[in-house]
Amino acid sequence: MRKSGVFAVMAVVLAGCSVSTQPIPSALSTEVLSNISPFPTLEMKRNFSSVVETLEPIAERECRARTSRVNCNFKILVDERPDQPPNAFQTIDQSGRPIIAFTLQLIADARNQDELAFIMGHEAAHHIADHLGRQQRNAVARAVIAGALTILRGGDATAVEVAQQRGAQVGARTYSKDFELEADALGTIIASRAGYDPVRGAEFFTRIPDPGDKFLGTHPPNGQRIETVRRVAAGL
Repeated sequence: MRKSGVFAVMAVVLAGCSVSTQPIPSALSTEVLSNISPFPTLEMKRNFSSVVETLEPIAERECRARTSRVNCNFKILVDERPDQPPNAFQTIDQSGRPIIAFTLQLIADARNQDELAFIMGHEAAHHIADHLGRQQRNAVARAVIAGALTILRGGDATAVEVAQQRGAQVGARTYSKDFELEADALGTIIASRAGYDPVRGAEFFTRIPDPGDKFLGTHPPNGQRIETVRRVAAGL
């Protein structure tokens, strides 16, 4: 089975998500990621720095309590490139350390610390729940099945690679909506335990485009996400 096509398409499928799990984009070098980078305004720096200082130890505590043999030493980074759209994502570096990265535009768009805290808690929850690993395993499994079926049907090497790519796309997206809702729920708990208001923080969803409920879409409807946050917060 040819694996190069599988992992190439996975890099595309898992990238470009807003407030979601994704690997580090190839164009994003360590030079443009820093701890508390230069911000356009002092207020932005204060808000973000305060949330990092307050929420990071809570996220690490929740990670240690809910996992075993998992690196819970989160590193919060800022993508300083001014042309990047509002976005945050969770990934791991080569040593296995969990990374949570924010673009400057997302930090600027956040209206209060509660929104920053909820988003940070959401991204930390992706790591705690191993969503990136589960998504990758789903993609590989679907790619292998699709490739094997194509071989049985007499497909050539090109057909097998195309089938693997399509299988990886389907596999990566199959449970992505569930992963987002899981991260919203645990992110609500993390933000609340750090002293922030996750319901107020989830108002961020009222200002971003609603993805609706598309087949194989990567994100659930915004209304469903807000309701998840309200339900979990009410039970705390």
